[in-house]
Amino acid sequence: MCGFISIFGPPGSDTIHDVINGLVAIQHRGQDAAGAVSFKSKFQAKKGLGLVREVFEERHLQRLRGSLSVGHVRYPTVGLGEDTDVQPFWLDYPVGVAMAHNGNVTNFHELKRTYFDSRNIPLGSNCDLEVVLYVFADALMRRNADPVGIEDVEAGVREVYEKVKGAYSVVGITTAGLYAFRDPFGIKPCIFGKRETPDGTFYAVASESVVLDVAGYEIVRDLAAGEMLWIGEDRVPQFRQVAAKPHRPCIFEYVYFARPDTFLDGVSVYEARMEMGRRMGRRFRETGLEADVVIPVPESARTAALTMAEELGLHCREGFVKNRYVGRTFIMPNDKARQATIRAKLNPIRSEFEGRRVIIMDDSIVRGNTSRHMVKIAREMGAEKVYFASYSPPLVSPCFYGIDMSTKRDFIARDRDEAQIANELGADAVVYQTIAEMEDAVRSAGNGDLQFCKACFDGNYPTGDITESMISDIESDRVAAGNCG
Repeated sequence: MCGFISIFGPPGSDTIHDVINGLVAIQHRGQDAAGAVSFKSKFQAKKGLGLVREVFEERHLQRLRGSLSVGHVRYPTVGLGEDTDVQPFWLDYPVGVAMAHNGNVTNFHELKRTYFDSRNIPLGSNCDLEVVLYVFADALMRRNADPVGIEDVEAGVREVYEKVKGAYSVVGITTAGLYAFRDPFGIKPCIFGKRETPDGTFYAVASESVVLDVAGYEIVRDLAAGEMLWIGEDRVPQFRQVAAKPHRPCIFEYVYFARPDTFLDGVSVYEARMEMGRRMGRRFRETGLEADVVIPVPESARTAALTMAEELGLHCREGFVKNRYVGRTFIMPNDKARQATIRAKLNPIRSEFEGRRVIIMDDSIVRGNTSRHMVKIAREMGAEKVYFASYSPPLVSPCFYGIDMSTKRDFIARDRDEAQIANELGADAVVYQTIAEMEDAVRSAGNGDLQFCKACFDGNYPTGDITESMISDIESDRVAAGNCG
């Protein structure tokens, strides 16, 4: 799961500052690397490993001039996390085009073995974006005229959809304009916005609405599944529906990845989490268990914990203090790094645990590392009972669409019931949300018609093209990179 923003400003404008501010707003989507490419008579780039504020200095922004820019923060799901994998990627010749994406190409290794080897094209990285870029650019190279126009972009998008499998939202720039497209099933988010100024209109595409909010952009709309956007030299946004597949946005965005102040596909992430918390309160009541306090695991669980406590008539207390300078452990590149940072990340307040029956509320339980540690801390702080609640259902299947859950051994819930999971965590009980309640909670927050990709919860992959060969390739890639638990 990564984050991106691309901006097309009026003639003579510079867009890089808005891009960098946007990347800071979605730093939660990737802490491994950051990069940006701008165009003003030529492509200029700055990329590096680390957080946005560590990669970019003012001297870089002075160089990255131009009305066209694209930026990216990376969380590695394919590749070895090397500097050659840092996005955006670009080509100067025979067609000028830069690109960034959020997602995962499931047939990346197959394309490397067939499509590229047969053309004697050696890839320069282990990042799956590179295959998207080359397939897209190959179609642009066959265009009939300069500059690149909407027909050329549509031909490139259509070729990507035909050859590249998986889930991906893509943004980028050419020497003539800005383009974006969302994968045929719309699994990954992609939002379009604009900002009117005395000098003209700035257009932007980002992976979360909050990116546009912080830069003062008006949200126009989400791109539909299989839809592309082109804004050329006439500066008129043009949309085209290139693929016609069922829309299946990733439900884990609402559970965990997106910021709470984001809207995705018409749904408020904040409202969705509040409703999931209410339903968890009712779910906990059904168990017959009794508790004294609800304590969220910061940050993403806080919203749902508040409404769960309200539903149960309990207090919600900040029992864990988060060190904000330690990154999200879930998106850290390997299990060793996650384990090493859990204790540094969260420190307890003894008075909130001592002598109490405590519900520890989290958004999900993946490997169980953080959950097990939280239970251990609660007992050390003198909790009488420790119940662990997850406002999402048990995670049981690998995600092959861009979340670091790529091997079956990642999941503590796989082949275990709630009692067995509680035993593994050292908790007195574990309580999960149901899939149906989770889906209904998200729909109630703004879009009652949504159907979701929830493969990590039920094992049903909406693209219908996940093969054993793909699974083997992806799992081998994750093991080689040390990115699995």
